Amino acid sequence: MKREFSRSQRMGSLILRTLNELLHFELNDPSLRGINLTSIDLSRDLSIAKIYFSSIQFDKDTHIQQEGLNRANGFLRKKLATSIKVRHVPELRFFHDDSVNRAIEITQMIDNANNKRRSK
Repeated sequence: MKREFSRSQRMGSLILRTLNELLHFELNDPSLRGINLTSIDLSRDLSIAKIYFSSIQFDKDTHIQQEGLNRANGFLRKKLATSIKVRHVPELRFFHDDSVNRAIEITQMIDNANNKRRSK
């Protein structure tokens, strides 16, 4: 019987859930308020985790948020190592997920097109 999820998918889900909890309950950095970790890509050997984040506050500079996550990297890895039992905690790399902003732009374009069609 084939497995439904691979080991990297299960580990990625666990890491993402744990990091979100740490981010919301353990960190007190004001630059990280309103950040949600949206997805994770783990390398095949589980040594590198690319973590994508988005912000609820659209007016905040994403570079400041990314720098805040990079500053908290060591703390997050240490807490992650105690929370999940693995031999090697993956290297955490953070990237901004702009899919929410792109979805808003696409919705606005569709609304504009519909408004133009109605006005004709």
